[in-house]
Amino acid sequence: MATDKPPGLTTHVLDLVRGRPGIGVAYRLYRIVDDRRALLAQGSTNGDGRTDAPLLSGDAFRAGLYELEFDAAAYFRATGGPMASIWTTIPIRFEITDTSSHHHVPLLLSPGGYSTYRGS
Repeated sequence: MATDKPPGLTTHVLDLVRGRPGIGVAYRLYRIVDDRRALLAQGSTNGDGRTDAPLLSGDAFRAGLYELEFDAAAYFRATGGPMASIWTTIPIRFEITDTSSHHHVPLLLSPGGYSTYRGS
């Protein structure tokens, strides 16, 4: 997948019910080796529902198995309203094989469901 972005890993969260970025969603990025997770990055999404910097870039951007975990329950509690959700933590496990391209893993979030895809 060719993009004009440098090689690396980014994410963003969109709140589909409210029609706006998922602001303040806590996330954790793990590298998976032999079914063990090693924490690489953590934080929360900014005012645009994105991270302030790539999750992985430069020498840290390596081929391998990763898991990006989002704290959905905390987000829904913090945003208030009558939107009860069954989602607690949403893990997205993916593999990076091509370290010469940009990888983007978005989360489209609502109380009743979520989706992700290989973004650009």
